[in-house]
Amino acid sequence: MSMGDLISIHPSELKFPFELRRQSSCSMQLTNNTEKYVAFKVKTTNPKKYCVRPNSGIVLPGSSCNVTVTMQAQKEALPEPCRDKFLVQSVVTPDGTTSKDITPEMFNKEDGRVVNEFKMRVIYIPANPPSPVPEGSEEGTPPGASSQENGNQNFEEVSRSLEDTKEKSSEAWSAISKLTDEKSSALQQNQRLRQELEQIRKDISKSRAGGFSLMFVMLVGLLGVLVGYFVKRG
Repeated sequence: MSMGDLISIHPSELKFPFELRRQSSCSMQLTNNTEKYVAFKVKTTNPKKYCVRPNSGIVLPGSSCNVTVTMQAQKEALPEPCRDKFLVQSVVTPDGTTSKDITPEMFNKEDGRVVNEFKMRVIYIPANPPSPVPEGSEEGTPPGASSQENGNQNFEEVSRSLEDTKEKSSEAWSAISKLTDEKSSALQQNQRLRQELEQIRKDISKSRAGGFSLMFVMLVGLLGVLVGYFVKRG
């Protein structure tokens, strides 16, 4: 926090998360340390690159005001360190002053006014910082060696898993093939039994038909004998 005679500014630096072709914003808080009305104005060395809202205003006694600074999307990487600067000016105003009453002349030192100024620098922070390089877990072990060993171990486990899967798959296919053959054999045997049953039924039908004819002949012959016998006696 920067302490001044009139206002305190937090933070003391403007830090922008930087990413190509994307806007980035940060904010600062102005706190009035006096019992008087204080006007402020925010300036920058690169006004086309930054947008400040509000860029001026009134901070009431003992109160605070938030200011948002937006950096326009950049098409190219920015140089480091950044040379852009911001200047926050503050001045005491009469009680009851509003933002509409603020004029550029209020921050003019030539009129004998006491104008407090605080300069702020700009810092760019990578939006996606690189992950830290892992250190060796043992003395003399180069960074990344442990990860390589873990990778090899994982590869061996995956290979074993694939081999087990292949063996199980082969066994499953063998069982399926065996069941298919057994089903086909059962269907063929069932068909043969049906054919044999049908033949037996036909043979029984023929036997019944032949037996009826023979009995009929025998009855006719017997009747003939009886009739002849009675005719002779008569």
